[in-house]
Amino acid sequence: MNEDARFEDGGETSVRLMALDADDLAVISALAQDAVFPITEMSWQPGKRRFALLINRFRWEDVEKAALRRRPVERVQSVLAVSDVLKVQSQGVDRQEKDLVLSLLSIAFEPGEDGTGRVVLTLAGDGAIALDVEALDVTLQDVTRPYLAPSRKTPRHPE
Repeated sequence: MNEDARFEDGGETSVRLMALDADDLAVISALAQDAVFPITEMSWQPGKRRFALLINRFRWEDVEKAALRRRPVERVQSVLAVSDVLKVQSQGVDRQEKDLVLSLLSIAFEPGEDGTGRVVLTLAGDGAIALDVEALDVTLQDVTRPYLAPSRKTPRHPE
C-alpha cells in the first residue's frame, strides 16, 4: 500500500475541541500525546496574546479501528492554540536550532489565583514550554486529512 490514507478511511470526523477547564485539557492532552513538530512551527503573538503550534498528531482515536481493519495507523496535522497568553517561557528548547523536531508528551494546567494559571507543554528530552495565561482557553483542531504514520507504528512509552 503506497498511497496516503483518505479522511474517510478513518471513519471519524476531524477533531475540533476546546478546553476551558483542567478536565477538558486532559482530553486534549491525551489526543495530542506523541505529536511531533518542527521548532519552526511554534508561533507566539504577544499582541494577540496567542501561542500556537502546528503539530503532526498521532490519531489515538483511530487506533482500534485501524487494528480491526488491518490498516496502518495515521497522523494528521493539527493546530494546538492557547489564548489569553501573558508570558511564554521555555526550558531545554534551542530556538536557534532550526532543524529541531520536538515531541509533545503532555499538556497540563497549573491553576493560579482568580482563574489565571500556567499551561505546561512537556516535551520529550526534558524540554518544556510554560505559558502564563489569564484564563484557560486551549483549542485543538485538525487542519489536514489524515495520512499514514511514517513509522506505521503506534508510539510506545517505557513503563
